[in-house]
Amino acid sequence: MRNRRHWMKLAAAISTVWLGAAALSAPAAAAEKVTVFAAASVKDALDAANAAWARESGKEAVASYAASGVLAKQIENAAPADVFISADLNWMDYVADKKLIKADTRSNLLGNRLVLVAENGKQKPVEIKSGFDLAGLLGDGRLAMGEPKSVPAGKYGQTALEKLGVWKSVEAKVAYAESVRAALAFVSRGEAPYGIVYQTDAAADKGVAIVGTFPADSHPPIIYPIALLAESKNPDAAAYLDFLKSDKAAPFFTAQGFTILK
Repeated sequence: MRNRRHWMKLAAAISTVWLGAAALSAPAAAAEKVTVFAAASVKDALDAANAAWARESGKEAVASYAASGVLAKQIENAAPADVFISADLNWMDYVADKKLIKADTRSNLLGNRLVLVAENGKQKPVEIKSGFDLAGLLGDGRLAMGEPKSVPAGKYGQTALEKLGVWKSVEAKVAYAESVRAALAFVSRGEAPYGIVYQTDAAADKGVAIVGTFPADSHPPIIYPIALLAESKNPDAAAYLDFLKSDKAAPFFTAQGFTILK
C-alpha cells in the first residue's frame, strides 16, 4: 500500500510539472503569431504573402481584414495587434496622431487604381470623364461603393465623382457597403449594376469586369501605408514587416495588381 501511495504522489508531481511547463510554453507559442490588421482590399495578396512567410520562417501571421476606419477604431480601443496596413494615409495618420504606432517603422507599401466594375457578362466600356452619364447608366439600379466615412475606396470614389461633376446626380442611388469587398460582392451577385472598387479587388472576383478606370487626377493617390503598432511586444513583428517590404513578398502584391512603393 505504501508503494502505491508513493507512486501516486510521484505521478501527481510529474503531472504538475508537465502542466506547469505547458502553461509556460502556451504564451510563448501564441507570441509567435504575428497579428495583422489589414485593409480588406489586400486580402488575397496578403494571404499568399503570409503563407510564404510561414514557409520561410516557421512562424505564423494571422490577419484580420476590414475597412481601414473600422480597424483604426479597433486599434484605438486597444484591440491586440502587431501590424496595421491601411488603404489610405488618413487612417494611418489617425492612429499615428494618437501615438498608437511606432513612428519609425511607418512606410508606404503599395499603390492601387480606382475602377468602375459591372457584373461579368453584362459589361460595356465606359469612358470615365468630366460629366459622364453615370446616372443614366445606373437607371433604376444602385451604385455599390464603400461608406466614405470609414472605407477609403468609398472616400476616393466620392472624391472622384465630385471632381468629375457627377456626384449629385448619383448620390441618391448609392448602395453603401461596410468594406470595398462588400461593395464588390453587390456587383458580383447582380444586386447592383455598377460599383466603384480598387483595380485589385476586380482582379480577385471573376464575377465582375472592369468597365472603366478613373483618371488619376480625379482623386488623391491611393497609397497603403504600413507600420508596427506601439503596443506590440511580439519579437517576430519587425522581421515580418521587413518581409512584406522585401523583394520576396513583392510578387504576391503585383500579381493582384498592386504597385510596389519604395
